[in-house]
Amino acid sequence: MAPPSGPSLLLISALSIFTLNSFTRGQKNSTLIFTKENTIRNCSCSADIRDCDYSLANLMCSCKTVLPFAGERASYSGHLTIWFTDTSALGLLLNFTLVRDLKLTLCSTNTLPTEYLAICGLRRLRINTEAKQSSLEQSLLLYSSGENEPREKPMLLHKDWQTCMYISFLDMALFNRESSLKSYSIENVASIANKFPSFSYFNTFPVLSNKSYVVTFIY
Repeated sequence: MAPPSGPSLLLISALSIFTLNSFTRGQKNSTLIFTKENTIRNCSCSADIRDCDYSLANLMCSCKTVLPFAGERASYSGHLTIWFTDTSALGLLLNFTLVRDLKLTLCSTNTLPTEYLAICGLRRLRINTEAKQSSLEQSLLLYSSGENEPREKPMLLHKDWQTCMYISFLDMALFNRESSLKSYSIENVASIANKFPSFSYFNTFPVLSNKSYVVTFIY
């Protein structure tokens, strides 16, 4: 069979480039954040990376070293994965961050204390403990799009994270247990500080007096 002529070869090349560009545009990158050797790496990944495989993440994703978040919190409209080894680092990355779709992977054998992380606007949570060979990834859907989705969108603009009305508290000790993820919610909470006086988070959380909150506990 004769090789394609000049014009045909150009057409094939053009079609290949168009197909590749269309495929690339169709892909939606996810965000991966992990701590390694006292540094924080923020990565944009076009494909799923095996949990806690730091070398593969640095190779396959577009990663950069970032400073710990301070002051204004981050916001993630897409999928966010965080690999962590202790609760202190995770708290710096996640407390009062706006995120819809979150996966947390514990990349160590550490036993975690009963501490709570506050997450804003959480819709779906997945957890995994990579160090436990028998551990399976668990998933919890707090609400789905449609009838069960709150009328007021929980994900607001980055600068308006203070006005988030949907707050989830995640008990970090759940990574020590083999039981399934569970949650319960309390709606129409008018005064968070009075309702949950033992939670020190609300000493700095900007509570709006004319708003009510939906508070979810995940354990």
